Amino acid sequence: MNLKTIHNVYFIGIGGVGMSALAKYFVALGKNVGGYDKVSSAITESLLELGIDIQFETTVNQIDESFINPSTTLVVFTPAISKSNVIFQYFETHNFKILKRSEVLGLVTELTQCLAVAGTHGKTTTSSILGHLMYECNEKVTAFIGGITENYQSNLIQNGTEISVVEADEFDRSFLTLRPDFACITSMDADHLDVYSSEEDLAETFKAFTKKIKPSGKLFVRKGLPLEGITYGVNEDADYAAVNVRIEKGLYCFDLKTPSICIENIQFHLPGTHNVSNAVAAMAMALEFGCDAGSLTKALKTYKGVKRRFTYQIKSKEFVFIDDYAHHPKEINAVYQAVREMYPTEKVAVVFQPHLFSRTRDFVDAFAESLSQFDAVFLLEIYPARELPISGVTSSWLLDKINSPVKKLISKPEIVTEIKNIGFPVMITLGAGDIGVEVSGLKKKLSYAY
Repeated sequence: MNLKTIHNVYFIGIGGVGMSALAKYFVALGKNVGGYDKVSSAITESLLELGIDIQFETTVNQIDESFINPSTTLVVFTPAISKSNVIFQYFETHNFKILKRSEVLGLVTELTQCLAVAGTHGKTTTSSILGHLMYECNEKVTAFIGGITENYQSNLIQNGTEISVVEADEFDRSFLTLRPDFACITSMDADHLDVYSSEEDLAETFKAFTKKIKPSGKLFVRKGLPLEGITYGVNEDADYAAVNVRIEKGLYCFDLKTPSICIENIQFHLPGTHNVSNAVAAMAMALEFGCDAGSLTKALKTYKGVKRRFTYQIKSKEFVFIDDYAHHPKEINAVYQAVREMYPTEKVAVVFQPHLFSRTRDFVDAFAESLSQFDAVFLLEIYPARELPISGVTSSWLLDKINSPVKKLISKPEIVTEIKNIGFPVMITLGAGDIGVEVSGLKKKLSYAY
């Protein structure tokens, strides 16, 4: 399909972080862009400011007439949208060209030098670091990010269209639509077992993704993964490794050992060894691409992070409030490790909203173990997203398995009261559901309290 012949692009589920990045990209190309989403959000507000026509009612008669010609309109949908949705049904029955977001991303990137970051954890942070590094090195890059970057206040970084940086998403096997020049795999932990039949099935699909790399391309893998490629790690015998890692004045500092040189005294703002690993992966890809080591070191120091990835909402002597997107036991462990590095002796309360009934069922014991590390655990009800309830799979079931000094099932309106009552100096909100919507209100109410 030739995207140059398409004048109109309509997105079903335009408020999604991946969908909205593509929408912004097509606006930048001068296309007429519109779409549907069931709820208004900060993302849809940003799209409206760009002049994108968005409807919030699930009805066909609100589709703008500029999008009703099948020969000039491309329809893009996210797998989060049911194919029984009446808007999807309208476009399908009227013979429009309908593609998944991942398929469109494949079309967009196939004529570029594509750098793709895959992994069950770490791909958003790693790809945003890489996009920032390439941008600061003045490469002609467009980076599609699965989160809102603090540096750019956007999920799209643009300085040209010759190079693309993308997240290669394993959900729904979407990353198999890509043909990258460089690819990185950060992790292959079991997840999305509603899509994959087993952990082995997931691993085999990651291996299939590596076969999509162009013949002249390069594969970067986290040290210890069962794949052949350029390895990276932290304090490990890898091709690219962060060594002499230390914390100085609240910053991570490390030396980067490469196959040819050692780059000393690199500074990095994000806490947690897992984030140092992400930074090493991005640095390795940029160095192998040909970026200058000195420029990359300066660029990494200015990287500020991604919203909802260990994001400080309140940071005072009396009280710290951190928000994070973690929704898998391994991600919760990484958050715990980072917060303990920063606050080794303080008591920490966590408010967690489980995401998906199937994920809660599949990893309930691992969730319980990871959450039991915190001094207090407040659980919200499971966020269903695309799923229907599963009998017996509830937050109460998970709560019973948690071994923490304080644990309680609460509702969203109770969060502030519970946090005030317990009086712990550090609080973390965790989850990939709509707990993120609560954060600004919690920040405001808790700022008054402390």
